[in-house]
Amino acid sequence: MRWNLKSKPSKEKVQALQEVLQVDEIIATLLVQRGIETFEQAKSFFRPTLNDLHDPYLMKDMDKAVSRIETAIANQENILVFGDYDVDGTTAVSLVSSYLKTDYSNVATYIPDRYLEGYGVSFQGIDFAEDNGFTLIIALDCGIKSVDHVAYAKEKGIDFIICDHHRPGAVLPDAVAVLDPKREDCTYPYDELCGCGVGFKLIQALGRNKKQTIEDLVPYLDLVATAIAADIVPMTGENRVLAKFGLEVINSNPRPGIKALVQNVKKKTLTITDVVFIVAPRINAAGRIKHGDYAVQLLTEFDLKQAKTFAQEIEENNVERRGLDKQITKEALHQIKENQEETRFTTVVYDENWHKGVIGIVASRLTETYYRPTLVFTKSGDKLAASARSVQDFDVYQALEACSHHLEQFGGHMYAAGMTLKEENYAVFKQAFEDVVKDTINPELLIPEITVDMEIDFSDITPKLIRILKEFEPFGPQNMHPVFMSSAVFDTGFAKTLGSEGEHLKLYVKQYDTSQEPGIGAIGFGLGKYLHLAQGKKEFQMAYVVDENEWNNQVSLQLNVRAIKENNG
Repeated sequence: MRWNLKSKPSKEKVQALQEVLQVDEIIATLLVQRGIETFEQAKSFFRPTLNDLHDPYLMKDMDKAVSRIETAIANQENILVFGDYDVDGTTAVSLVSSYLKTDYSNVATYIPDRYLEGYGVSFQGIDFAEDNGFTLIIALDCGIKSVDHVAYAKEKGIDFIICDHHRPGAVLPDAVAVLDPKREDCTYPYDELCGCGVGFKLIQALGRNKKQTIEDLVPYLDLVATAIAADIVPMTGENRVLAKFGLEVINSNPRPGIKALVQNVKKKTLTITDVVFIVAPRINAAGRIKHGDYAVQLLTEFDLKQAKTFAQEIEENNVERRGLDKQITKEALHQIKENQEETRFTTVVYDENWHKGVIGIVASRLTETYYRPTLVFTKSGDKLAASARSVQDFDVYQALEACSHHLEQFGGHMYAAGMTLKEENYAVFKQAFEDVVKDTINPELLIPEITVDMEIDFSDITPKLIRILKEFEPFGPQNMHPVFMSSAVFDTGFAKTLGSEGEHLKLYVKQYDTSQEPGIGAIGFGLGKYLHLAQGKKEFQMAYVVDENEWNNQVSLQLNVRAIKENNG
């Protein structure tokens, strides 16, 4: 692993912030690294308020969207709320549909079938709308490139309102309104909202005409926070405000569906990380194994007893998903070794029996193992379908574009994509993809990198530091959990591995033989193979996150180890 220690920011800026905030150098340094250099910026960072949210009418076409929805309600039209089958899509559909249903009943939802319809707006969905008398479709987390679909709907007398956050193509769909902060002609102040976030801006605008305040919409923020966590959008600006207050809802008074999902979690307070690893996979499992409709049913159910029934079904889906994930990953790893492909610049595997709903997860697992651009293919109808995942700083979308003449279709972004091709083109495409990556990737990118904020001593880890670091939450892209490193660290003799296959590393560490007995507890997930570095009280360097372990209602300091290496190695 490559260790990348961030360069120290300007000493003058750090000292100035120290003085105005009355904080120590560590905190001031972390803030300046995040672009926070003034008292006002720090105040907004540490004390965000709902008043920090922007006026929804600053978004291009918001007035048109609100007007069309109000007209539909006045004329008793049937409204179909349409969204993708992932977490962002199903939470967005749940949010907008449940909001509209509070005072209007002619509202239904539609989630496309992952296997029969695929991602985004579908012709089948539009046919469903026509057959059932819907004259307005509100598309969430999709639609920005659905030019043909919107034209098809228009021929049938069905209007579209698009709420998306993906990059538009050269031509926008001919919809009544296109809400997307990434539109080039949209001057909305923040363009990193997720799909559910754009949906929230829509109900915020609708609420204003009903004399509702932002406080009236707070109960919907548990959905928005879940989508922000799952979609890995930057944890800055409005996203951070929405996530922070959404987490408060999740921890105090969540909707029955989310309450049912977390009912067996022992922690008192859930973090964004908990949402990513506990809530999001279960919502996703519905669309992966059964149908995304199940997730919407759960998230819009207001009877707790019924919500628990839905949650149990989704939990069973998630157990099945985990089993498939584990089995297919095992088969894929065997395939790579059997074909002696460990030295290639790419990982490309295929089996016609692999479950399409989990190939994206498997691609992520293989990327973690071999750390190279990865494609996992399976059979889908008469074609092959694949999910792609990439390594940090390598654009897999561009690589696919370079050999797209072998593909039927593809789409995605820098780090994740999907594609289909004819089976007879698989072998030639596999080699073309390998050649493109080999010719364009910097070999350094095939070695995982850990970015370290700064080096500190264990003596710097005080209760005050821990308390202030908590105020940096919620964490996410562009506001990641601070990673520290310390040198001359050694285990006090208790080092061991954990897990059924010894995959995790448990340590009790000291530094310079001055820290507390028996040492500070540390856990390194997936680092069991480095046990030898910590045995025999050898000194090593450690990159870690300052964390807390909650067990039997007892909270204690725990270092979450991200990497270790020989001292000065």
